[in-house]
Amino acid sequence: MKAMLLAAGLGTRLRPLTDSKPKALVELGGRTLLEIALSRLASFGFREVIVNVHHFADQVTEYLEARRGFGLRVEISREEELLDTGGGLKKAAWFFLRGPDKPFLLHNVDVLSTIDFAKMVESHRAAGALATLAVQERESSRQLLFDASGRLCGRRRMGEPEGAAKALAFSGIHVISPRLLGKMSETGAFSVIDSYLRLAREGEIVRAFRADAYYWRDLGRAADLEAAERDFRSLAL
Repeated sequence: MKAMLLAAGLGTRLRPLTDSKPKALVELGGRTLLEIALSRLASFGFREVIVNVHHFADQVTEYLEARRGFGLRVEISREEELLDTGGGLKKAAWFFLRGPDKPFLLHNVDVLSTIDFAKMVESHRAAGALATLAVQERESSRQLLFDASGRLCGRRRMGEPEGAAKALAFSGIHVISPRLLGKMSETGAFSVIDSYLRLAREGEIVRAFRADAYYWRDLGRAADLEAAERDFRSLAL
């Protein structure tokens, strides 16, 4: 199976840690976020991974080369300008269009979780979905709306009341069918969520994978990193 790790961001919320290194090489429990994410992928049978890079890109490339990709076949997608999640995925589309037409995983490098990727892929295939998003019922400034059947139907703006649709927080982990890549008409730097919302309006199945039972933490801020440090040993990642 194939996956993409989104690691191109500037990591501004992690400064000063990211003043001299990319966020992918920030450490947690004595291991880099990149190593933790790659190890998790390997444990679920992923063997080919592409990593997008921008901020201190050479550091990431050299780190992976020195460690032989931690036993995985790892490709690099360099972004001269930041392309956001959708633009970054679109630039790396060649990696997923080569070979068998199988779902792949898209994962933020600064997310730590125990989410079961195998169950996500199984759920995705069973639904015949274009994309499946790991979501949780928790506070977030950016929530997505899902109907009673679990299909994406909108975005909840901050401060808006929750209506008939269920507002859920996205985890930064997706399972995607390669046919999405030919449907992304957006150009330049854009969020893949914008593509999902447009395609959902057009009738495509973009659905929720409820991940409430799993540990999840965004590692975008120093305080989050400190909190995760306390949890890390018990997670056995």
